[in-house]
Amino acid sequence: RRKIIMNKKKITLILTLTLLTTFFTSCYSPNPLYGKWADNFGNTITFFTDLNFSAKIYNSYNIQEDFEGAYNVIENVMSFTKSDGSTTLTEWDIRGSILYITWTTGDGETLNLSLYRVSK
Repeated sequence: RRKIIMNKKKITLILTLTLLTTFFTSCYSPNPLYGKWADNFGNTITFFTDLNFSAKIYNSYNIQEDFEGAYNVIENVMSFTKSDGSTTLTEWDIRGSILYITWTTGDGETLNLSLYRVSK
């Protein structure tokens, strides 16, 4: 009789864990930013799943600047911590298949970018 009670407890525990795992994985939605984004001017930003990024952005003098570092997203605000230690905050939005983001260059210049997804 004791074995039957132990088996029922184990089965109940396994079922509960299975249901919880299924619930949480079904509620997970992947970050819509993951992948490479580009525009017709040669600007690109790649968001990696490990919360790092790489970017090639042309400033208003048509000089390419390379950036990399980490990013963090809280709703429609993104924080970039670049490899030089600087941090910038910006708003972002995806409408349709276009990522709208304001980018701050190394000189502090603000660029409004409209990027489309190149790859995931």
